[in-house]
Amino acid sequence: MMSWSNKFSVGVKTLDDQHRNIIESLNELHAAAMKGQMKEVAGSLLAKLISYAREHFSAEERLMESAKFPGLAEHRAKHQELAGKAGVFISRHEKGDATVYIELLHFVRDWQTKHMQNEDQEYARWFSAHGVH
Repeated sequence: MMSWSNKFSVGVKTLDDQHRNIIESLNELHAAAMKGQMKEVAGSLLAKLISYAREHFSAEERLMESAKFPGLAEHRAKHQELAGKAGVFISRHEKGDATVYIELLHFVRDWQTKHMQNEDQEYARWFSAHGVH
């Protein structure tokens, strides 16, 4: 289980709220796994998580573009990579691959810690320096 922390904040309320929603989705996936309910709820939770991610990536990229963030192309590529990996998990789930659930939890946790906590901080510093709040 993960909880919101200022270390995930990028200093933009809309994006921070979206990060919170993604963390809540991760916690729902974790809770379902702990209850042995992943097979029953994973499809809807995955769809919800993917929807949040798409909305979030789009919002981040629009702000990066408007703020002329020099790392936009690289960050967009990271988003595309994450979305591609998420698509593989959805496909595996739809095919009935029960081994996908633990891998999915690790992926989403790593996404949160590596991407939100580290990679997103690159644009957060740029936004702060350029008055994007």
